[in-house]
Amino acid sequence: MAKRVQIVLNQNVSKLGKTGDLVEVAPGYARNYLLPRGIGVIATQSILKQVEHRREKERQRLIAEKQEAEARKTALQTIGRFVIKKQVGEKEAIFGTVTAQEVADAIKENTGQEVDRRGITLPEIGKTGFYKATVKLHPEVTAEIEIQVAPL
Repeated sequence: MAKRVQIVLNQNVSKLGKTGDLVEVAPGYARNYLLPRGIGVIATQSILKQVEHRREKERQRLIAEKQEAEARKTALQTIGRFVIKKQVGEKEAIFGTVTAQEVADAIKENTGQEVDRRGITLPEIGKTGFYKATVKLHPEVTAEIEIQVAPL
């Protein structure tokens, strides 16, 4: 049986690995497909050091991103309440509903922070009053904010 060759991938390859992964492949696959197309390079000590250095930089970047999300969460919770004005009918019922975009706009207006509307989860809002909403700032960081729906 033929000896396998270790390759470091330069691109994502389905069913094989992601960029920077060290994979073992058949020598013919490496020689005839991966190497000529620049999809991978043969693993040497210097290449492995470069890959490890890139992974460490990426890990540091992810940690910094999470810390920034934690700081944004603290800022949102310090403000406490965001007021959204809506047109009101009988029995304090509002016309329409409060959308995630309106909440994102209120957050931007009060804090200057851009928040993706797709990360905002709202309860059913049909009347004026106080409601809790969750804002996903990072895959691991979620802030809970209070929304006050007030008449125009």
